[in-house]
Amino acid sequence: TFFTLNQPIIELAEQIVEAAPCGEKIRFVTTGSDAVSFAIRMARALTGRSKILRFEGGWHGVSDGLLFGARPPAPSDYPHATPDSAGLPSAYGNDVLVSPFNAAGEAAELIEAHADELAAVVVEPLQRCILPRPGFFETLREETTKHGVILIFDEVVTGFRMAWGGAQERYGVVPDLATYGKTISGGYPSAAICGRADLLETANPRRAPYPADPQAIIASGTFNGNPLSAAAGLATLNELAKPGTYERLFAMGDRITREITAMGQECSIPLLVGGEGPVLQILFTTDETIRNYESMLYADRAKAYTFGVEMIRRGCFVSPFEKIYLSLAHSDADIDRFLEAARDVLRHVIG
Repeated sequence: TFFTLNQPIIELAEQIVEAAPCGEKIRFVTTGSDAVSFAIRMARALTGRSKILRFEGGWHGVSDGLLFGARPPAPSDYPHATPDSAGLPSAYGNDVLVSPFNAAGEAAELIEAHADELAAVVVEPLQRCILPRPGFFETLREETTKHGVILIFDEVVTGFRMAWGGAQERYGVVPDLATYGKTISGGYPSAAICGRADLLETANPRRAPYPADPQAIIASGTFNGNPLSAAAGLATLNELAKPGTYERLFAMGDRITREITAMGQECSIPLLVGGEGPVLQILFTTDETIRNYESMLYADRAKAYTFGVEMIRRGCFVSPFEKIYLSLAHSDADIDRFLEAARDVLRHVIG
């Protein structure tokens, strides 16, 4: 067990809190699912409210209360949440509201209508491969602040990947809490909740236990604060902190976006490259933009599957209908090879 502190985890905590625009305090857990689940528990404990607002198609892990509205097979009946898995108590869905991503007006109306019972709004800043529209996060920040609702950015994917300060830095909006994973432990199991001190204090083990303290939560875990994962995370962040890192990642992503888009036009194949920088996804769709989950829902999954399989056959791992992640390990030669394989697949298989 790693209940006691260790030097690597202390050093990693200092780096994350310093980098995160929302950073005041931090708590480590083991998985991204844990991080989002505990962040919501903190919000509920501090506000005394139960409901959360999430956005259709966003992914926040596999906790029972978050597998509602993540992957609906058809457009949602807003704001009602549908379960995404068997084995989920239907009552959990009663505390989940769903809104379309990028629809600032609809989200503002839901926050206003449910302000007295809404504990948190949880959102992926880059939802899968969907870029936020200007003003969307600003509206969420304004409305949640107005009504005392906790704004949670799920930065498990975007943290330290989109910028040193994550999506908060890139998109210029600071949440109350942010969750981290993946990058902060260099591929080893670890995750974290970082943000406002009063929210993190709900998990302080020095507090009297619930119900003596009505805002005290349990957020323990055998492998929370694992020093091996922390050492891997420190090594990763040391690389990312080097000059030119994010310029390099975005240059690679911009090149792929530009050239794949041109290939689609040359081959008369309707497609879009979603995301930006080091997080991309190729969607076969006639839509001009990827606005929300529905844009992805109606994209051609059969073509995406064929593209992924054929890319794998050519030595480039592209998980069918999933995102493409770029890293500093990728060289210009790797990008050349990827684009050559993509051109071959689009011309001779998809086209």
